[in-house]
Amino acid sequence: MYKNCAFTGHRILQKDFDYNLLDRVIFNLIQGGTKNFFCGMATGFDLAAAESVLQYKKDFDIKLIACIPCLGQEKNFNKKNKEKYTKVLEKCDEKKVLSEKYFDGCMFVRDRFMVDNCDVLVTYQRRKSGGTSYTVNYAKSKGINLIEL
Repeated sequence: MYKNCAFTGHRILQKDFDYNLLDRVIFNLIQGGTKNFFCGMATGFDLAAAESVLQYKKDFDIKLIACIPCLGQEKNFNKKNKEKYTKVLEKCDEKKVLSEKYFDGCMFVRDRFMVDNCDVLVTYQRRKSGGTSYTVNYAKSKGINLIEL
């Protein structure tokens, strides 16, 4: 049983991305006792995972925790993603702002925070470089269980 889950994945979802699989994985985690879901609030996979968790909040006693690397994270998002970010953020149970200002490496601080607070990491990784790869490797180094989509 995993109490805490975090998500990491690419900002651009490939054609192979399966929203239904993501929903099933989250549902199965909830059924297994997962209560807290940590989301990095980036575009793409993070927001897709957050939206999936929010669907289940209606029927289950679970929490969505926004892990915001810095204030203004969304300032460079396009209009559609800014709207999605705002809607998701409004429905989060907790908001963890890890830095008041952007700095090189603040995304990695967010990623480590999420891994350090989870029992399982749900990943959508198609490249062996970048933030998702960093987070997956950090989780592996900490012995965190992975569910790869």
